[in-house]
Amino acid sequence: MDPIKVTEIEEPNLIEDMFPHEVPPHIAFDEPILERFDGETVQIDPADVKARDIHLTDTTFRDGQQARPPYTVEQVVELYDLLHRLGGPNGVIRQTEFFVYSPKDREAVEKCRERGHEYPQVTGWIRGDERDLMLIEQIGLEETGLLTSCSDYHIFMKLKMDRAKALEKYTGVVKKALDKGIRPRCHLEDVTRADIEGFVLPYVQELMRISEQADESHKVKVRLCDTMGFGVPYPGAALPRSVPKLVMTMRRKAGVPASDLEWHGHNDFHKVMVNGIYAWLFGCDALNGTLLGIGERTGNPPLEGALMEYAGLKEDLCGIDTNVITEIAHYYRSIDTRVPARSPFVGADFNKTRAGIHADGLTQDERIYSIFNTNKLLGSAPEVVVTDKSGSDGVFLWVNKYLGLEGGDRIKKTKLVKVMRWVTDQYNVERRTTAISDEEMVALVKEHLPEQYEAAVKAGRVSV
Repeated sequence: MDPIKVTEIEEPNLIEDMFPHEVPPHIAFDEPILERFDGETVQIDPADVKARDIHLTDTTFRDGQQARPPYTVEQVVELYDLLHRLGGPNGVIRQTEFFVYSPKDREAVEKCRERGHEYPQVTGWIRGDERDLMLIEQIGLEETGLLTSCSDYHIFMKLKMDRAKALEKYTGVVKKALDKGIRPRCHLEDVTRADIEGFVLPYVQELMRISEQADESHKVKVRLCDTMGFGVPYPGAALPRSVPKLVMTMRRKAGVPASDLEWHGHNDFHKVMVNGIYAWLFGCDALNGTLLGIGERTGNPPLEGALMEYAGLKEDLCGIDTNVITEIAHYYRSIDTRVPARSPFVGADFNKTRAGIHADGLTQDERIYSIFNTNKLLGSAPEVVVTDKSGSDGVFLWVNKYLGLEGGDRIKKTKLVKVMRWVTDQYNVERRTTAISDEEMVALVKEHLPEQYEAAVKAGRVSV
């Protein structure tokens, strides 16, 4: 192997076409994504995603309701308004779905529809049963999800049917929905554990034949539900677990248009986001998720994470208001919902560092240890938490950020010796095992830097 010499340059190469900092990082591909399908190599051009109408749908008020205490009607309306603002005027968050069984469910549906938002569209969710369909008709919803379980675990062991009976039952409800002017969205529950060739493919082909008779606004939709999180994105993986092959089977063999195909995942094996992105890449336009990923068991794709991936693929925010993500996190905390501190974008500590070496980097240039301009996009600037690992750089960054000092106005480390010594003694002498609280740091600033503190208060950089 021939040695490769370092290329000397006068200015740093910050790869800003990929890491623009003012928006989420762009997702660039050097070449097509390859997958084997039906004995041939299929090339997927990621650039195609920019041209397609990929988008998100929401199940916060359906799957999300199965993972937490019930929302009040008022809370549902508040979150619905936040979803509307988050997805923006272009409808990046296109739809949201609701249970309709209880009077409270139906009241929440009506209150949200009264808001008059074009996006997200309010849709329903019911079992694949004609009696349930009457509820959707009574409420007057234009679209509903239909639970149509497709693995033999469900067909034989849960529903106590055979495949022919299940197909007849499901397609019968779909036809009834279309007769009533309701657009059916068929949820293929447990599809990553189903017999694709033996049941799923014949079933979906029949759905598409039925759909051909419907007008354009009532075409049958298909949602691929990775109910147990068994889906994998790996090239060469076999059906039914392969997300790429599932999507391509629906597109190429069943004839489902990308616009009518949706992915719904669970995070049982920590693949919920990557599986959703692969569904987008291989020809599924809609990715279903929930706010903060709150969903049954391990949860669904977090909408906030999917929106960042969307912006990265599109290389544009497309009207998304990312600052609403922080509002949503605050709102969940206000209704006694635990938001894990290290959750990306929403956790209290997602952009806090305890490492002195990271604090040093942030002091020199925020871009060194900041994923993007979090202050601009999320209203949350990078911070430092002072511990025994923070060192002098951590104390230096905390104090100057608190006092609102930048550049040459920052207090030098030599003026912070007493503060640093106190912190060091906490761990080396007192054997402390917890972080230094902000309240303790403020007290130290007041005690050892009274002039600088008073100046910051007078200038309005610090509130008393």
